[in-house]
This record gives sequence, C-alpha cells and structure tokens, in this order.
Amino acid sequence: MTQPGTITAMSKAMQDCVDACMSCHSVCEETMSSCMQKGGQAQMQIMRALIDCSEMTRMCADMMMRRSPLSAEMCAMCAKACDMCAEACMSMPDDPQMMRCAESCRRCADMCRAMA
Repeated sequence: MTQPGTITAMSKAMQDCVDACMSCHSVCEETMSSCMQKGGQAQMQIMRALIDCSEMTRMCADMMMRRSPLSAEMCAMCAKACDMCAEACMSMPDDPQMMRCAESCRRCADMCRAMA
C-alpha cells in the first residue's frame, strides 16, 4: 500500500510515450526552424501543423509525467495533432527534415493512441 501523496512509478508504456512526445516536440521545433530558414517555401498550413504538434506533444508529456487525470484525453488529442502534422510534412516528400518529422509524428501518434 502506498502512502497518501506518493507518486507511483510510470509504466514502461507511459515512459515510452513521454519519450516519443518529447522527441516529436524536438523534431517539430527543428523543422519549424528549417522552414523559416527556407523562407517562402514553407506553407502556412505546414507551419500551423508544426506549431500545434510541438505544443501538444510537450503538454501531453507534461501531463503524463504529473499523472494528470486528463492525460488519456490529452493523448487522444495529441495523436490527432501528430497525425495532422505528419500529413502536412508529407506534402514535401523531397525534404529530408520534413520526412524525419513525419516519421517522428507517426511514432508519437501511435504511442499516444495506445495511452488514450
């Protein structure tokens, strides 16, 4: 029996999901930077998807780490944001950074769906 106020250890699946979220957040931030350096080539739809995904993955990881009772719902929303971002990144298949981002987003979406 645990004492009141003690936090139980995260499951392996939850820790893996947190790691996937933080990795995806990082890749989205790097991809935004890459898009901004290219200037006019980056479409606003892609940038919006990157920003939404970056923010959602960070928040989702934070909520899981603090064992929020809303984390399952957040994981479902995060999966949706990651799916949208992966799709947006796939619109530029010749860009290696975009393909790296799409792959990270897909992995994170799968992990979040499993947590939701």
